Amino acid sequence: MRLRFNRRARPPDPAADHRGDPTPDPGPSTAGPDHAGHALRAPSKLHAFNRYEIKYLVATTKVPALRRELAGRLAPDSHGGDDGYGVWSVYYDTTDLRFYWEKIEGLRFRRKLRVRHYGDRSTVDDDTTVYVEIKQRVNRVTQKRRVALPYRLARRLCDERVAVEHDLAQGAFVEEVLELVAGLDLRPVAMTGYQREAFVGQDADLGLRVTLDHRIRGRDRDFHLGADAENRLIVPAGLSVVEIKANERVPYWLTDLAARAELQVVRVSKYCQSVEAFGRAPRSVFHVQDDDPAAGLAAATPTRSEA
Repeated sequence: MRLRFNRRARPPDPAADHRGDPTPDPGPSTAGPDHAGHALRAPSKLHAFNRYEIKYLVATTKVPALRRELAGRLAPDSHGGDDGYGVWSVYYDTTDLRFYWEKIEGLRFRRKLRVRHYGDRSTVDDDTTVYVEIKQRVNRVTQKRRVALPYRLARRLCDERVAVEHDLAQGAFVEEVLELVAGLDLRPVAMTGYQREAFVGQDADLGLRVTLDHRIRGRDRDFHLGADAENRLIVPAGLSVVEIKANERVPYWLTDLAARAELQVVRVSKYCQSVEAFGRAPRSVFHVQDDDPAAGLAAATPTRSEA
C-alpha cells in the first residue's frame, strides 16, 4: 500500500534557498543541535561535483539495447572494466530519520551522509580507501563533496565522532562531517549495494555521465562494509535504475533515446528504498513496489559480477 505523509521535517536553513544558484552564500553557522550542519559551506575544489540528475526505471530486458546505444555515443568509465564495478554505501541518519523525511517531503535543501566503497566488498579492510561523502540537494542542483580516507579513519570520524588526520585543503569538510555526526547524533541506518556500469561524455557531451545500476540490494544491520552479511533485493530483480548526470543540460539525443526506450522517470532514492524495504518507515508514494508491472517484464540482469 502506498501512503502519503503529512509529517513535516525540520525546516532547512533559509540561507540555502536561492533558486537557480547552485552554490549559495554559506552565511553564518546556526548554533544548536536542531540546525547543526545546515549552514552551507563552500564546496572544496577537491572531489566536489555540482550536477543535475534525472533517474529512470528500466526493465532489464531493455538494458542490452540501451547499453549498445550509450556505448555508441559515450566512453565507458575507465574504472569499470567489462562488468562494471560494485558500489557499496553505508548511510547515516538520526534516530527519527531526519534525512529520510527531508527527501520524502522534497525539501529544497536537503543532505545525507554516507561512507562509500567502490569495488569488491570482500576485500575491504582497515586500510582500504573509502569515501566519506555529503550529498546534498540545493533546489534542482545536486552537490556531492567527499574526502578519501582509509576505512579505519572513516569509521573513527563517522562512528566514533573523532577528528582524524587529513590534508589541509580537506580540513573544512572533515570538520563539517564531524559537526553533522556529533550535532545531529547520526548513526548507521541502512546499507545499499549494486553493480554499476558507467559511461562518460566526450567533446560536446563533456561533463555528461550515465550510469546503469543493477541488482540493487541492501541490509539494515551489520554495517561494516566488508562484513560477510546477507543482503536482499530492495528493487525488483527485473528492474535497473538509469541515472543521467549533467553539468548544465542533457543533450537532445539522450532525451530522445529515453523517450524511444520508454524509460519511466522516477524520484527513487536507494537510501529511502532500503529504509522502507526493511520496515523502518511506511512505504511512500515513491517506493518501487515488488508488484510494479514493469518488474515482471524481465529476470535479473544476466551474468554480471556482484562482488
